[in-house]
Order: sequence, then C-alpha cells, then structure tokens
Amino acid sequence: MYPCRPPRVLPAVVHPTKCCQTHSYEKFIVPHIHPTHTTNVNTKMFQHQHYFPQTQSNVQQVQSQQLFCGGRPPFGMR
Repeated sequence: MYPCRPPRVLPAVVHPTKCCQTHSYEKFIVPHIHPTHTTNVNTKMFQHQHYFPQTQSNVQQVQSQQLFCGGRPPFGMR
C-alpha cells in the first residue's frame, strides 16, 4: 500500500466574466437537445474548482408595435 498524501492545490484558473441579462417577454418554447456522453477514465484526478461570483444591473426598455388586423386600413392609411 502507498501512504495517503493530501491533495495538492494548483493555482486558480480565472475565466473571463460571464455577462448575463434577464428579459421579460412573452414565452415561446424552443426545445434544445444537449446530448451527453460520459467516458470514465481511471487516471490522475484534477479537481477543477469553479466559482461563479455574480453581479447584476438593471436596464429599462420600452417597445411599441402597430398592428392592423384584417379589413380596410384605418382612415388616413389608404
């Protein structure tokens, strides 16, 4: 048997900041399929510890639509 050694901690890998936005819109469902394949490999284990610090900001947006549904166009639009 080999003696049990504590794991070595490697320097942190800092990834670019991920910017996220939240929007309030009408809901449309678009299925996205993300297949996953798992390969089990018995070798050295590197534990990549990921941290996700998060900040938030608010943006106010206004939108307008002109919809003419069937029939004759309104007065002044002919």
